[in-house]
Amino acid sequence: MSLPTTGPLAAPPQVPAPGPRSPLAFGGAPVGNLYSAVDEAEALSAIHHAWDGGIRHFDTAPYYGFGLSETRIGYALAGLPRASYTLSTKVGRLIEDAEGHRGQDDGFAVEGRAARFDYSRSGVRRSLEASLRRLGIEHVDILFLHDIGSLTHGDRHPQVLAQALDEALPEMARMRDEGLVGAIGIGVNEEVVCLEVMPRFPLDVIMLAGRYTLFEQEGSKGVMERAAANGVSVLVAGPYNSGLLGTEGGPGTTYNYAPASPGILARARRYYEVCLRTRADVGAAALQFPLAHPAVSAVVCGLRSRAEVDAALRRQHAPVPAETWVALREAGLIDPTVPTP
Repeated sequence: MSLPTTGPLAAPPQVPAPGPRSPLAFGGAPVGNLYSAVDEAEALSAIHHAWDGGIRHFDTAPYYGFGLSETRIGYALAGLPRASYTLSTKVGRLIEDAEGHRGQDDGFAVEGRAARFDYSRSGVRRSLEASLRRLGIEHVDILFLHDIGSLTHGDRHPQVLAQALDEALPEMARMRDEGLVGAIGIGVNEEVVCLEVMPRFPLDVIMLAGRYTLFEQEGSKGVMERAAANGVSVLVAGPYNSGLLGTEGGPGTTYNYAPASPGILARARRYYEVCLRTRADVGAAALQFPLAHPAVSAVVCGLRSRAEVDAALRRQHAPVPAETWVALREAGLIDPTVPTP
């Protein structure tokens, strides 16, 4: 399944139809200084290197470095034909100057700027307009409503969900009709809010981070089934579960953006044991696994350097023996009802 271009006037005459695209997508949070600063030249080099390696979809958001990721990706892609790549960004936060604000408190090494939630009609439109300026383009191929759900908003979730359904998503659909956007959806980290939205508002696409991965499928069964049945494309982000299955030789130390518990680490080690025994790279298995699902159009990997781009490209094409998938199923590490490559 290719990246979506559905929706009324999804590719009107003034908007070039999306060009070549790839199942591996460039995740732009790291080049927005996620957790630590990335040198400008290194960030631009990573984006160029991804293009040279055949990556044709780039994902970003205003929140990623409070505009820094969008600015860097827009600058790096500026010399390329617009129809030769697809790009997604997000709405739901407005970026503001904030003297003295430590961006690291929000996970980004950026000073003097901050993000505030705004899911109103006007806020969503202002957010996209600012993103288009930072990216230096006239339309985005996919626009996600970012981080709705109880994991982010806690007790305010009912009010946020109501505003998303009444204001944000209808405004996004209107911008799609205007040709500013090719497809619309939600970008979240939890299944529940997907299942709340999907019956109540037609989506073209969903970005689901960390829930349909080699390490876990239980938290995504319902949304994956509904997406496949209704022709909703899924972009799987966070295929390594915050680095847990992304390192060589043994599990990483983080899971769900936090230190991994002893139980999580013990389960992760079982994946490494199976892959070692069957001569497979865990990272390659983690990257390739989601793409076997009929609803999945791309896997989005956060990348910050040429070396990380090279690792992702290598894993995309590395052979994973059939016996690896069989052994992982037999060990109870893959749900027996989901497809494998």
